[in-house]
Amino acid sequence: MPKFKSKCETTAMNTYQHPSQRPDTETVIAIGSFDGVHLGHQSLLNTLIAQAKMHQVPSVVFTFDPPTRVLIQGVDFLSTLPEKLKLLEQLGVDEVIAMPFTREFAGRPKEDFLKDLSILRPKTIVVGQDFGFGKGRAGGLPDLRTITSELIALPMLSLDSEPVKSTRIRGFLNQGQVEEAHQLLGREYEAIGVVVHGDKRGRLIGFPTANVAVPEGKLLPRGVYFVDFVVDGQTHHGIANVGKRPTVEGEDVRLEVHLLNFQGDLYGQEAMVKFKRFIRTEQKFDGLDALKGQLDRDRQLALSWIH
Repeated sequence: MPKFKSKCETTAMNTYQHPSQRPDTETVIAIGSFDGVHLGHQSLLNTLIAQAKMHQVPSVVFTFDPPTRVLIQGVDFLSTLPEKLKLLEQLGVDEVIAMPFTREFAGRPKEDFLKDLSILRPKTIVVGQDFGFGKGRAGGLPDLRTITSELIALPMLSLDSEPVKSTRIRGFLNQGQVEEAHQLLGREYEAIGVVVHGDKRGRLIGFPTANVAVPEGKLLPRGVYFVDFVVDGQTHHGIANVGKRPTVEGEDVRLEVHLLNFQGDLYGQEAMVKFKRFIRTEQKFDGLDALKGQLDRDRQLALSWIH
């Protein structure tokens, strides 16, 4: 898999890596990792956008690349930076500050972080009630009030009497429960990558696959799924396998998609895979004939779900 690189990708939305890079204007800002841009994040961001419109200043998301838990706790991320930027743009955010998040940055005193934020001249700051910053999370809501005339601290959104948070979504995805994850995300979980050459074994048994290389560290739900495959503006149905391909003694985890009712050359193209429904866990078969028999059954099940 290609290495995940911290960089701001091209987007119609203005993106920067430090507050000093943007024009010197007043703003309304929201701060957080926003990994996955789930329903809780969306609620906070809607407040950000409404406040910015009321004050007639740009709405700015101050976020971290990679997300803080990815660096500090070593968890996989739900959204790469390009995926996050796309989602923020779709919500209507004007600008994003994607600060490169390193251990050095995490160890800075809270005063340094406040200096960065003050460059944005925030009329309003929007955060979650549990927001903390600086070395040892020494900074908190009282500190933010020193650099803005208005601080909005929102409680965590709940669904089914439990908080909507990235950790809970990761738990669902790690169990293959993509539909439960969808409820917290407000959309289907997706992965974006480039179609690359694989082993080409699938075509030998009548199941050619597109091998989608996603950035290292992207959380992929293991198993076999009914998916949508979006490429060049077109959506195709497919069956995705995420795993090591034990029947052929595979060693690395791959995302491979067999497209239903599609033929064509996809190599080198960027594709989005949307995980719709769980089919089964990955398993080792006695040979390619047994694998082909199971894939035939998987395909018939997936076709029955197409409306």
